[in-house]
Amino acid sequence: MIQLQDVTKSFGEKTLLEHVTWQVGDRDRVGLCGPNGTGKTTLLKMLAGFDEPDAGFIQKPNALTFGYLPQDGLAHSGRTVTAEASLALKPLLDLKAEMHALEDRLGDPAVNAQEHDALLHRYSDAQDQFRLGDGYQIDLKVATVLRGLGFEPEVQDQLTDHLSGGWQMRLALAKLLLSAPDLLLLDEPTNHLDLDARNWLEEYLVAYPRSVILVSHDRYFLDAVVTHIADLSLRTITDYHCNYSKYLGERDARLERLRDSKRRQDEEVQRVEDFINRFRYQATKAAQVQSRIKMLEKVERIEVPPERKRIHFQFPASAKSGRMVQELKGVRKAYGEKLVLDRVHLHIERGDRIALVGHNGAGKSTLMRMLSGEEAPDAGERNVGHQVVMQYFAQDEATRLEPALTVYETLSDGSPNNMVPAIRNILGGFLFTGDDVYKKAGVLSGGERTRLAVARMLLRPSNTLLLDEPTNHLDIDSKEVLLDALADYGGTLIFVSHDRYFVERLATKIIEVGNGKAILYPGTYESYLWSKAQGSAGASRASGASRATKAPAAPAAPAAPSYDERKRDNVEKKKRERALKALKDRVADLEARIADRERAIKEVEQTMSAPEFYGNHEASKPVLAQHQALMWEVGELLSQWEMLQSEAEQFSDLQNS
Repeated sequence: MIQLQDVTKSFGEKTLLEHVTWQVGDRDRVGLCGPNGTGKTTLLKMLAGFDEPDAGFIQKPNALTFGYLPQDGLAHSGRTVTAEASLALKPLLDLKAEMHALEDRLGDPAVNAQEHDALLHRYSDAQDQFRLGDGYQIDLKVATVLRGLGFEPEVQDQLTDHLSGGWQMRLALAKLLLSAPDLLLLDEPTNHLDLDARNWLEEYLVAYPRSVILVSHDRYFLDAVVTHIADLSLRTITDYHCNYSKYLGERDARLERLRDSKRRQDEEVQRVEDFINRFRYQATKAAQVQSRIKMLEKVERIEVPPERKRIHFQFPASAKSGRMVQELKGVRKAYGEKLVLDRVHLHIERGDRIALVGHNGAGKSTLMRMLSGEEAPDAGERNVGHQVVMQYFAQDEATRLEPALTVYETLSDGSPNNMVPAIRNILGGFLFTGDDVYKKAGVLSGGERTRLAVARMLLRPSNTLLLDEPTNHLDIDSKEVLLDALADYGGTLIFVSHDRYFVERLATKIIEVGNGKAILYPGTYESYLWSKAQGSAGASRASGASRATKAPAAPAAPAAPSYDERKRDNVEKKKRERALKALKDRVADLEARIADRERAIKEVEQTMSAPEFYGNHEASKPVLAQHQALMWEVGELLSQWEMLQSEAEQFSDLQNS
């Protein structure tokens, strides 16, 4: 597929890659990993042809197509979302336009017989290409990818000019997936995706029939998608043919062997140097000394990466809150005509660990602001419990840092005296080392400011934490520092995160926000997905529930169902059976209609194949139009059939489970 041959790449005095030979095969899905600054993004740019190696070369087939998604910076304007996404299928759109133009020419009586035959031949070829390229499925393909990445139907018809930066990058990703290149190069593709969109992208990439190379700080995403890991460190690339979790163990074992070899080498070098220093000026030992000096010059020194300290941190102690931490009663919030929260009821108790989930724009951040008290509801009540010490980490927390303070001063300001000795360790865990601690907060990049804001949060005492996407811009190691601290946190935790590994590790309850509601699901995120798949709420609804019970440590033995429960189950079962039958009837009806249209197409094509058909231009024109209309109709019917068939299969699986 693609090969690096003896590639070297430097920036100034820093060498990122040195004499690297590496290759990616067909259908490989590679995760690029390594510490920040080792050259992951640079490697992607070189593979995409946007940068060149200083030495060596990159070998790829002439016909290779690739698609590159940067971390940010892409924008679109002047078209609707659907029209912009459809440009990824431009060859098919051009073919479609050519077919329409050919139809017009074929129906023109001024066209002579010789040109008419040439046009007909080209039309036949174009139609075959269009059919083989699934041209009649364009609308379905575009709608499926846009829907999977979170674009609601009403948004798909809006102009791209109104999209935020994050949605612009989602659209760029949609175009890339629709273009289906031989090699996908993705730099942090999950940065702007919510959990639902990430789950969809995981499945899409696992089924992708070509090669993928990606950089991601989402551990769960890497585990789900990649077939092997390429580790960038010490100016070279080391392959690990496993997922990310196994890679961590294999990498640590390899580094331990490397350090052991380094220790033995250092001991041997020290022994030789001691001999040289001891006998350097003795004439009788001159030959032996020179021999050892030459031997040392030939030794290829083993290099090991600096050992990164594993930071374990605990939040500063805070007084315990009362059992009831916070209540929302009938809370309503709207922005103009858009109703975000509608009569929401929530009861949060001490020790709850709640993850808010829902698509972007569903109202998660609005609910967090309600809970934090930063924004008042339009209607309803918010009651805070006894002795609650709350800390709120907003999405824009990084912009709230005092720009005149240094990195160190930002953490020391307002921190308890007993936490000051931990500041240096905390900063190291969030990639602030050496002189970085003396930088002013105002000159830091967006990612650095976010890391600093998270580090500051860890030093403030509280018994209730509200965190709105704290993992944005954090690398995997920094996430682990935060995750370990939150796992040991003894207070109440409410958070929004699009990192599934983060949610899986922390949440014991899930609140799904959307359509004005906040629906509570006791249990882990995996349990929430299972409940959704079963089509059962499995939770108290915000409009009717007063409080939630904690998920039990182990499931209790099921009690025998009562008569009423059995009756209700039978009613529900019959409803599902009727719904499934209705779906199957619709599928069968579509199949009959498709078969009918295909028979009509064959009849029209038999008419078109007659030698005398094109002798009369006026007579042939409506037949050609009828043929094209039937082809488009079959394409549309097939799109409907695929969606209904998929829905019926899912419904059937649900019935059988």
